Formats: sequence, structure tokens, C-alpha cells
Amino acid sequence: QVQLVESGGGLVQAGGSLRLSCAASGRTFRAGAMGWFRQAPGKEREFVAAISWSGGITYAADSVKGRFTISRDNAKNTVYLEMNSLKPEDTAVYYCAVSDVLRTTAQTYAYWGQGTQVTVSS
Repeated sequence: QVQLVESGGGLVQAGGSLRLSCAASGRTFRAGAMGWFRQAPGKEREFVAAISWSGGITYAADSVKGRFTISRDNAKNTVYLEMNSLKPEDTAVYYCAVSDVLRTTAQTYAYWGQGTQVTVSS
């Protein structure tokens, strides 16, 4: 069993930055790929970024490439999402999740956090 707790969300102006954290507990954290997803009101949950268990491989959605960076610190059981040049369309609830394999599809992620709200004002 893995428990995930996100933090770092908030209200920021367009062009600003936020750093999300996801603290994990449970034996499977180090063996799992980690992903960030987001869901805006009235929209489907969408992939944002993912990172392999070693941190050596990362994926990012085209909409966030060059602005968002995913990283992890296995010693702290934590994964991060550094978000820069934020846009109003980045407004959503952001979720972290754990998967046995590195994928961009939500269905492959078995464990999810409760989410943290990110609001970007124009």
C-alpha cells in the first residue's frame, strides 16, 4: 500500500511559479514510476508529467514542456513538480500517482493522492 499527500498548491498570477510536492509512504515508492495529472472543472483528468523510479527518464505533456519539470528524491520519498511561466489554463487540481511502469495514461497508476488546487489568475 502507498499513501500520497500533495502540497504546494495555491493562487498565483500568470507568469508566476509554484512547486508542488508529493510525499509518499509505503514500500513500493522506490520501485514505482511517479506521475502528475491534473483535472480542471468540467474536463477529463489529463497527464502532466511522469518520472521513472530512478529519475533517469521523464515525460511531459506538450502543453507543459519547457515550463514544468518533474523530479524525485527517493531518500525523502518525495516527487516534485516545478511549474514556471504559469498560465490561466494551468488552473486545475493536481494529483500525484504511483505506477509499476512508466506510462502517461492514468489507468496504469494504482495509487493516487487527494490532490492540491492550483489557480492561476490572469
